[in-house]
Amino acid sequence: MRRLLLALLLLLALPVRAQEAAVLVADSLVVTEGGRLVASGNVQAYHEGIVLSAAEVAYDPATERLLIAGPILIRDPQGTVVTAERAELDPRLEDGLLRGARLVLDRQLQLAANRLDRVGGLTALTGTAVTSCRVCAGRAPLWEIRAEQVIHDEAAEQLYFENARVLVRGVPILWVPRMRLPDPGNARATGLLIPRIRTTDRLGFGVKLPVFVELGPSRDVTLTPYVSSRTMTLETRYRQAFLSGELEMDGAASRDDLEDEARGYLAAEGRFRLTDRVDLTFEGTAVSDEAYLLDYGQSDADRLESSLRLSRVTAGSLLEAEVTHIRSLRDEEDEESLPPVLGRLSWERRRDAGGGTLTWGAAADGFLRTGDGSGDAARDVTRAGAMAEWRGDRVLGPGLLLEGEVRGALDAWRVTDDDSYPDPLFRAAPGAAATLRWPLVRRSGTAADLLEPVASLGWQAAWGDEPPDEDSRLPELDEANLFALSRLPGEDEVEAGGRLSLGLAWTRTGQGYASTLALGRVLRTEPLDASGASGLGGTASDWLLSGQLDLAGGFALDARTLLEAGEIGKSEARVGWANRAVSLSAAYLFLPADAAEDRADLAAEWTVDAEWRPSARWTLGIGTRYDVASGTPARAGLDLGWRSECVEVDVSVSRRYTSSDDTEPSTDFGLSVNLNGFSAGRQARVTPGRCRG
Repeated sequence: MRRLLLALLLLLALPVRAQEAAVLVADSLVVTEGGRLVASGNVQAYHEGIVLSAAEVAYDPATERLLIAGPILIRDPQGTVVTAERAELDPRLEDGLLRGARLVLDRQLQLAANRLDRVGGLTALTGTAVTSCRVCAGRAPLWEIRAEQVIHDEAAEQLYFENARVLVRGVPILWVPRMRLPDPGNARATGLLIPRIRTTDRLGFGVKLPVFVELGPSRDVTLTPYVSSRTMTLETRYRQAFLSGELEMDGAASRDDLEDEARGYLAAEGRFRLTDRVDLTFEGTAVSDEAYLLDYGQSDADRLESSLRLSRVTAGSLLEAEVTHIRSLRDEEDEESLPPVLGRLSWERRRDAGGGTLTWGAAADGFLRTGDGSGDAARDVTRAGAMAEWRGDRVLGPGLLLEGEVRGALDAWRVTDDDSYPDPLFRAAPGAAATLRWPLVRRSGTAADLLEPVASLGWQAAWGDEPPDEDSRLPELDEANLFALSRLPGEDEVEAGGRLSLGLAWTRTGQGYASTLALGRVLRTEPLDASGASGLGGTASDWLLSGQLDLAGGFALDARTLLEAGEIGKSEARVGWANRAVSLSAAYLFLPADAAEDRADLAAEWTVDAEWRPSARWTLGIGTRYDVASGTPARAGLDLGWRSECVEVDVSVSRRYTSSDDTEPSTDFGLSVNLNGFSAGRQARVTPGRCRG
């Protein structure tokens, strides 16, 4: 028996020495008079990751073929599964003929055929039914494609159909003489993507038909004709990957009834690693008119920023250069006085020194207003300066943490198109601060409490000229800057004088939860002069109250508010909750009327996004923005999705209530149907339903 088994292994061995020989395992092995080998009973054959299971396998040395009786099951390392009633294959289990065969690709797409021929990496199926739906006896699948012949090119990962019919529950709805679709393992393939229906008040009923074109292993383009009763549009997306980065360009060109001339937009974004430490990034958007992005659902941004940024980062230094252009889409905003063009160049270096960290650097920035005249609407400003800063900390006595900071800056400004300021202006701004923290910890069972009182004493001065306030108009007070030397966002203003920041934070953690409550305030010897110093003006700031709560069940709450004389000032709150069935996020923002920030009326808004998944097949999502101050909604949307193992349907409706000189409120309807099983529609898999009966 051993000699017979050895002879069988040698017969099944491939002629290529470097490849692995086939191995056969069976309950019994018989050699007939003509030298024919017959293995029967739980037969399994293995060759280079391919596994064959059958009731009987016979090897005919005259034809060098394997004659196999079923039921037959063949599996390869890529996840392809073939079943058949009987087969005739070569000893490598690759080429041959199978009868009553079923091919399963990526455990998703089923191809049932009367006959299956495998030759040199090509599989030809004759009399084929293709579907990714569960097939139940006596009932047609939800969808299937029937074809006279289907050829599967394993190398190209493509499926070629001849004389194909698309059926829904057994009813033919479409006939195609020839058709090509990517198999489930193909991530990028030229062809038609999922069509989408879009209906809006301004553009009417329309259909989008995206076509993906593979230009090579690192480039592709997607062309999307969008046709409706009121527009003819071509949307494009170009992507290219480089060894050192990536580039993406999006755009569209339209001819519609809303404007008398051609409309469109172009957006580009790129990231490149020029050297081992130098990065180049850029992004930009150009649009024909203010309403185009809203009309075509591309974006609801009311300002468009285009920027070019170069950065060099090492372990101890940072060099950045950036140029930005801003285009305003707001009705009452003068783009020329924004200013629209800004530039910045900065260099910073740091090292350990004196038991702390020493940081020094230089920077230059400026902006250009394109408007004519003189004064605030036409003023151009350029600044250049240098700074040095030292920070360190020490632990003292009974767990006291002492933090120290010393800082100095020297700046020069050049102001043009405004006679109110001399040229040039010089200012020196020294400063120092000391912060004392005393964390106190108490443990009780599985819970722990941390009480941390904090006091910070600081001083800053401004010696020299006073430049125009361009970048420090909207200071904010929050947990991150309560104990900072300055709360101003820019360099034009200085928080001069002495200040004392006081705070108290209580944190409690336990099994399944963590919570924090903090209170703080800033006291000054001199009032803050920044034009938008809401909550920070005067010699005493508002009280800052904040809290966070995290629960193990997926619930999170984060809220903060400013309190002045018992009245609520700026406030925001965010809540999130997520589990297997529900995802919820909501945010509330409240801004009182404040002349310092040029806000004549209060502003308040709710934003809610929720998704409910009652089962693995159904998804319901809602999203809304509600203007509490005016008592009117700003935007609302509803998404309904249903999916099975073979199809996915998405229905959406959204309403925009806001209006401007160029746009009116509009409603947008969307519908897409995706047949799973092909690469263009590959989605998360759903467990197939059960067959009844």
